[in-house]
Order: sequence, then structure tokens, then C-alpha cells
Amino acid sequence: MLAVGRAGAFRVLSLAAPGVPAAFRPGTFVVASPGDDRLAARAWWIHRVDPASAFGPTIEVVVDPGSPSGAWFADLAVGTRIALTGPLGRPFTLPRQPVAALLVGEGHAVAPLLALAERLRARECPVTLLVGARDEKHLLAVREARRLVRQVVVVTEDGSVGHRGVVADHVGSLLASSSAGVLYTAGRPDAVRAVASIAASSDVPSQVALEVPMPCGTGLCHGCVVAVVGDDAVPRQVRACTEGPVLPGHRIDWEALP
Repeated sequence: MLAVGRAGAFRVLSLAAPGVPAAFRPGTFVVASPGDDRLAARAWWIHRVDPASAFGPTIEVVVDPGSPSGAWFADLAVGTRIALTGPLGRPFTLPRQPVAALLVGEGHAVAPLLALAERLRARECPVTLLVGARDEKHLLAVREARRLVRQVVVVTEDGSVGHRGVVADHVGSLLASSSAGVLYTAGRPDAVRAVASIAASSDVPSQVALEVPMPCGTGLCHGCVVAVVGDDAVPRQVRACTEGPVLPGHRIDWEALP
């Protein structure tokens, strides 16, 4: 581990990651563990990459010290040896033609959306980013986002910054006002379910990066199974770490998720 930075309530870990930046696509993740302790392995979205830093190829991941797994990683000292596997998983799919896009994230789940916004901007897609958090200190990368996208809308539950409420309160109106042709979101199932449902009711396709436990990252342990409905309308189960973590929102069986 090269450095530990602060971003409000979060920690941003800078990690040496040979080979990862070159293969990175927004929405992919790494599985990290301190030393050789694979039982402590955790999956983290890749926030930023730098293929040619002073330390060689590096990545940044965002850790929430308030979560059980995040507390352990946030307390690791600079210089700790971190075993990395990645990038893993299915990334966000970019539109072939320029189309307005709405990106939605709360708290640390904004982490995979900044790189996505950069890729969309490079394809001349107008981007609106809806950022939510419980309070000001749990907002992530708002200042950086304002330099990347056409519009940033901020929502906090306590009203300390931006609108008071939750992101779901604003998804419908922003889909309409931005003329969005696609919605991208990331987060825990309970946080993104309403967002994906509003997109579906607005006839806007959505891509959802699900935050679920992914212990191995390779599909071998089957610890990240998600129920979906296939294009053939047949229910089935997929592994979030291989067939996901990005899945079409309308295909996820939300009732079957915890």
C-alpha cells in the first residue's frame, strides 16, 4: 500500500497494481487481502487508475471505515503488503452513439462512477450525476465530478448540502429533464432497487453495479449468487463476480435479494 488519503468520512487507498490499469474498465473491481490472508479478502470497486505514476501502475479504492470490512483496511499502515487480483467482473457497457446519461450513486458507491463519467464524456455523451449521502462528510468526489460532467445534483438525508432527501426522490425528474437514454447506478441492493425501478417505469434502460459480498472474485465459491430473469423470461442465478457485478436493472429479481 502506497498511501492512505481522506475523502470526508472515507479512506482512499493507493495501491501498486501492475497490469491492472491497462486492463481496467469502469465497473470492474479488485479482490484485495492483507499479505497472504485470503480469509480477509474483500472486493473493492476501482475508483481511479494511473498506468504511469512515480511508483509504476497504481489504482485507488475507496474504503468506508464505518463498515466491518472497511474498518480493517482503513487501519492498515502505509507499506502493508496487499495481495491484489483484478480487474475482475463485467464492466459497464458504453453506448455506441452519443446519448444523454444519468449516473446515480450514494456514499462510497460513487467510486466506480467517476471513471465511467470520463469514458462517457470522451464519447460525447452529456452526463448528469446524482450524488447522495447521509450527510456532508459522506459525500464522495463532488468537486471532481463538477469538472467532469454537465450537471451534478447533490442530495443529503440531513439537508446539510444540496437537496434534503434520498437520490430516489430525484431520479424521475432528472431522467426527464436530462432526456437520459440510459441510467447507470452502483450500490447495495437496498440502495439501488428504487433507482432501477424508476428507470424501468420511465422506459429507460439501466445498468446496475451491485455491491454484494464477493469473497473469491472468480466464481468458484458461489458466495455472490444473484437471482435474475433471463431474456427468455426464465429465472436463473448468476454470480455477481463473473456475470456481474454490472447487470441490467430490469433483469434483476429484486424480491429475491436481501
